[in-house]
Amino acid sequence: MKYMIMITMNPAAWDALPEKERDEVVARIDPFMKKLTESGELLGTQALGEPKESTVVRVRDGVPVVTDGPFAESKEYLAGFYLVECDSKERAIEIAGQVPDAHINAMEIRPVVFSSGDGA
Repeated sequence: MKYMIMITMNPAAWDALPEKERDEVVARIDPFMKKLTESGELLGTQALGEPKESTVVRVRDGVPVVTDGPFAESKEYLAGFYLVECDSKERAIEIAGQVPDAHINAMEIRPVVFSSGDGA
């Protein structure tokens, strides 16, 4: 089963960390991804830009309406994700708990119910 582990970040919490702790978190990311890649569970990961860099498109009466910024104001935002394939939701929860910044950010786990190109 595929699961998306979405990273919900509060930039104030990240900024409040001492620089040494931020560096330690970042240093643990590559070994974490290597371990999941070697186990065959990591299908992909992406980090996303901040909401101030986003654009929202809504189609109204057949016309695209483009606005700057996120859909809703919030202190937290989707900062990135890991796409994993593992045997169970319990394993996805275990992986989410190992994400190097899980002690700072929230990790939301959702099963992938459709994935283009692979018949899932």
